[in-house]
Amino acid sequence: MRPTYDSDTATFRQTIRDFLNANLPADWEGIGALGANEAHHFANDVWRPVLAEHGYLAPAWPVEFGGGGLSELEQVILVEEFSKVGAPRGGSNDQFGITYCGNTILNWGTDEQKAEFLPKIISGEYVFCQGYSEPNAGSDLASLTCRSEPDGDEWVINGQKAWTSSAHHANWVFVLCRTDTELPRHNAITFFLCPMNQPGVVVRPIPILSGEIEFSETFFTDARTSARNIIGEVNGGWAVAMALLGFERGAAAATLPIDFRNELDRLVALAKERGATDDPMIRQRLARAHCDVELMRFMGMRTLTGWLRGAKPGPSESVFRVFWGEYHRRVTELAVDILGAEAMHIEGKLPNTAARTDDVGAPNDTGSWVGTFFNARAGTIYGGTAEIQRNVLGEMVLGLPREPR
Repeated sequence: MRPTYDSDTATFRQTIRDFLNANLPADWEGIGALGANEAHHFANDVWRPVLAEHGYLAPAWPVEFGGGGLSELEQVILVEEFSKVGAPRGGSNDQFGITYCGNTILNWGTDEQKAEFLPKIISGEYVFCQGYSEPNAGSDLASLTCRSEPDGDEWVINGQKAWTSSAHHANWVFVLCRTDTELPRHNAITFFLCPMNQPGVVVRPIPILSGEIEFSETFFTDARTSARNIIGEVNGGWAVAMALLGFERGAAAATLPIDFRNELDRLVALAKERGATDDPMIRQRLARAHCDVELMRFMGMRTLTGWLRGAKPGPSESVFRVFWGEYHRRVTELAVDILGAEAMHIEGKLPNTAARTDDVGAPNDTGSWVGTFFNARAGTIYGGTAEIQRNVLGEMVLGLPREPR
């Protein structure tokens, strides 16, 4: 279960360190030290082209598609070194374009689709968002009603998607549509790539409580996409969609423990600074958080070991999804308890993103921790609620009977 670092990986680690030293600004303190606008500009306009040039933007992809051709172990080393200095691992939409859609095309797409889409995702010409959730189909994704019907060599899409992250920045969407009304619901879904910049696609941003725009609702009215943009088979999109979620959760299992360890180190420093470690209950909660992060590290090692043996992410990755979401709620509650009454007065900047941990380099103040506490409230919901993930594990991993409907 434990991958080992040999002399070759030590050489690669030094290569990554040399790259970071050569390309980051001399006064670099981490992306978290920048304001939201500065961080967005640096990650997307300054740093992303450098990563693409060196093959580090999509490090696992074959070189011919603009990737780095790195092994799974080399990818983890890259994440470790980037995390230590707080360097972004991509632009604001690359989670959708590279981790989700790109990896899906790489594994399910035709040669023509790979040649068309992958280089343009790397170059930034194609910017993707995700069209999965609907007003009445969130975690129960198979109940979606957005429909698509064939019209010659095109398909016509009608319906609505909700909580479309960064849709206002995207020019493409990977979207699940119902393409048959007679088949069972899981067997009647198709996975499309659809251009956003066309008549019939309307994006309405949804402001969050902070006033920032993270999500949108997206409406399709006779929007069109080519039949060449179907990934997998017609009515076979459910398997493609689940594979995409497997890539999301598998990659997270291998890399998120590193981010959570950095965050916990900050929290321990905060506790020491405020004398909270004199409280035995605080020490006990910090110890539990340490054990939880170590457990997540072992889960990541298990996932990585599976990759090294040729396995692909699957339903079992939901274990990590449930674990980290609930862990992060607990650890940010601990942070607020350490801050005490001071947490009622938010001072300093809020996190640059509305998901998971704050960035390396962020000030260890109430703005960072209370903002992360707010973000963690949604951590057991987005990407599949904890309740649904437990159903996935029970039915698809443990083989338990389905709940009666």
